[in-house]
Amino acid sequence: MSAIPLTARGAERLQAELQRLKTVERPQVINAIAEARSHGDLSENAEYDAARERQGFVEGRIQELEGTLSNAQIINPADLQLEGQAVFGATVQIEDLESGECLSYQIVGDLEADIKANRISVSSPVARALIGKSEGDVVEVRAPAGVREYEVRSVSYD
Repeated sequence: MSAIPLTARGAERLQAELQRLKTVERPQVINAIAEARSHGDLSENAEYDAARERQGFVEGRIQELEGTLSNAQIINPADLQLEGQAVFGATVQIEDLESGECLSYQIVGDLEADIKANRISVSSPVARALIGKSEGDVVEVRAPAGVREYEVRSVSYD
């Protein structure tokens, strides 16, 4: 399996989720299964079926997170010494040249992407256009809605 790029903050979030699943969710599911078993006939026990389904989800997510974290490549953009360049992990403030709207995005791995939190995937059209650019550069982004032009206002490594 190839390396999975993650920011340090993203790796911490995944580690916290894994810890919660192992210490909180898994014991709750085990208790729910034991409780449902105590009700007798398992063939017609909806509580038992629901608890087993939840157990499958929890165990699957634990395996997925363990696999991801074992193959994670933690990237700290400050260590790359590319002062002022947009790279993986950097937060880039851009201005839409047509509308004048300012946007700020952190470029993260596919698993960390969350547009509501302004974290965009490194494989997205906007991030691909921004990689390697510096303050003052103008980038053209080819998106499904058409071609947009943005000016890079600032690059930071939070």
